[in-house]
Amino acid sequence: MLRQDSQDAPLFGEDDGNTLVRKSNIRHPVVSFFHLFFRTSAILVYLLCDMFSSRFIACMVTIILLLSCDFWTVKNVSGRLLVGLRWWNQVDEDGKSHWVFESRKTQSLNTTSGSESRIFWLGLIVCPLFWIVFVFSTIFSLKIKWLAVVIMGLVLQGANLYGYVRCKVGGKSNLRNMAKNYLTVEIFKRAMKKTEGP
Repeated sequence: MLRQDSQDAPLFGEDDGNTLVRKSNIRHPVVSFFHLFFRTSAILVYLLCDMFSSRFIACMVTIILLLSCDFWTVKNVSGRLLVGLRWWNQVDEDGKSHWVFESRKTQSLNTTSGSESRIFWLGLIVCPLFWIVFVFSTIFSLKIKWLAVVIMGLVLQGANLYGYVRCKVGGKSNLRNMAKNYLTVEIFKRAMKKTEGP
């Protein structure tokens, strides 16, 4: 089951069009901080763990705890407050799993800002890219003991990315249409800049 109320929360790089809220205004600084804190801490601990500690289990547990805190914080707190999106899975009486994707309605859009939206989407998109690089570097450097940790990082952060992209754009056909529309707009903007000239 796909439930989508609206698609009015600003996506990364979009303007929210709201004149009541300054774009540079961060209404939820604590949420914005923790949205990035757990993600970057897990990456930093992974990168610096071999330098500061020779205890693999302690490093692994620390990274997995940070990743788990990040997953919960992004899914349950920062997604709702920073961009007005939420997703979850519910199981009905028959035991069937239903995914629900929601977006904040237009009348409550004034609680989001462009700055918070950019922080949210930047953190959500960039950090999984690091974990993809870590998966390949772990495989190629033959550090197989770290493979479970980096796969866990990729899965947890990738699940949030997938969930929020589905919240924002809806079904798979909408994702394709959004990509086409974005490319069309960018090509049009560049063509207009060239025709205006200096």
